[in-house]
Amino acid sequence: MTGRVGGRVCVVGSLNIDLVTEVANHPAPGETVRGAGLVRRPGGKGANQALAAAMAGASSRLVGRIGPDGVRYRQGLVDRGVDCSNVQVVPDQPTGHALIAVDRRGENTIIVVPGANAALTPDELPMDVLRSADVLLLQLEVPIPTVLRASRAAAEAGVRLVLNPSPWTALSTEILTLADPVIVNEHEADRLPVGVARSVCVTLGGAGARWEDTVVPAPMVDMVDTTGAGDAFAGTLAAALASHADRKLALRAAVAAGAHACTYAGAQDWTL
Repeated sequence: MTGRVGGRVCVVGSLNIDLVTEVANHPAPGETVRGAGLVRRPGGKGANQALAAAMAGASSRLVGRIGPDGVRYRQGLVDRGVDCSNVQVVPDQPTGHALIAVDRRGENTIIVVPGANAALTPDELPMDVLRSADVLLLQLEVPIPTVLRASRAAAEAGVRLVLNPSPWTALSTEILTLADPVIVNEHEADRLPVGVARSVCVTLGGAGARWEDTVVPAPMVDMVDTTGAGDAFAGTLAAALASHADRKLALRAAVAAGAHACTYAGAQDWTL
């Protein structure tokens, strides 16, 4: 993709290969259920969000790590408009994997194996790339010290930080005070320290999203799979903010992208 007119989004985060199967119902502890099929799909919150930002019109750059088994994945992201010049191969580690089960209602359970994502250390961050962005978008599938260092770099350079603290981990208040907004779902919102973040954007599933006093309902869609809906929301929101959209317009775009992501299987609309 070329000819982008939007702002610059830098995503520091994970790349995972998703192994997806369908189940009638999710197993209870100690229970075994039968899965239907096994599909390899591109995933990882960092890559999902970087691709969403690119699809929303931003100049999207991804900083991350893969194993030798992830080279085809990286090229697929490049082909779809993501700058992956800072996605490097870790020779002795596999690419991160996520084990995903999707039930008949489209709800999912996910187990993440970090793999090469854990090799993205603070001293390997490309500071010039982070500092040249309009928006830096972060999640928590890479080491927390790396997230903290990237957050500080954004603050030092006057780059807007958008933080999606998922999968949930208790964070220092320093990171939370630097982000505007912090994107969480309803369950995560209950765990946030009150009054610490500059602003909080709460995704509400089928009800849409709320960013402080701005609420946008979600459109009705034929739901296939909720995997990656939150990442589509976050990446699109970052792209909108990078192009200087106001809160209402950014939230509308993000909600629409999150709803659309529920209409196809997998976190990204292609297979490996």
